[in-house]
Amino acid sequence: MKKTWLAVVGLLLVLLVTTLSGCSTDSGVIGPASLKVDVGNQQEGIFVSGTGKISAAPDIAILSLGIESQETSVAAAQTNAAAAMDKVITALKNGGVAAKDIQTQYFNIQKVTRWDDRGQTEVVLGYRVTNIVTAKIRAMDKIGSTIDAVAAAGGDLTRVNSVSFSIEDPTNYQKDARAKAMADAQAKAKQLADLGGIKLGKPTYVSESSYTPGPIYRDVKMAVPAAGQGIETSISAGELDVIVNVQVTYAID
Repeated sequence: MKKTWLAVVGLLLVLLVTTLSGCSTDSGVIGPASLKVDVGNQQEGIFVSGTGKISAAPDIAILSLGIESQETSVAAAQTNAAAAMDKVITALKNGGVAAKDIQTQYFNIQKVTRWDDRGQTEVVLGYRVTNIVTAKIRAMDKIGSTIDAVAAAGGDLTRVNSVSFSIEDPTNYQKDARAKAMADAQAKAKQLADLGGIKLGKPTYVSESSYTPGPIYRDVKMAVPAAGQGIETSISAGELDVIVNVQVTYAID
């Protein structure tokens, strides 16, 4: 019985091999000739990035300043703060700052308290009024004198928080930085092509990401005048960097 089953299995194997051998490879069903490798999805070309940077002097100074007044009543604190702020705004305008370039950023009336441990209660010390504005100064040579004028106008209630610098219209600087970025990318691609012994083709893909500097903050150094001598506040604007990055794909000829 065992020999009979072995004979049957052997016969089936012979039939299977004969059938497979008779199949045409053109049918795409079986056979090594019908196996194809798709290389169409493989990336071709030279992929590089380029960076262009232009340093430029800022043309706008943004001054953050305000008035802070504390009194025993809200009315008194608010009256003092309003009077001081009016003087500050006048000083800004007299210094050449346009009304459209002066903007209120923050206004707050806050109760000032302390905790009395003995009485286990909150004691009201007074009320504080804070009024903060920003002013765009376009005359870069008048930053220090404007700060001094504001400090004098507001007196002890004046608070100068910060001064920052920006470029109002960076378009032309971005164009120059973009040209530098593309030249940088092309130089890298050319070097890679030469090293690889291939010929560099034309760009087939280009993308850009740019960085336009926002306000860059600087410390305000209030000078202490000597007796009988006025010293202007020193402000250094420095330079800002306009940066453009590109990603470029070059064909291989």
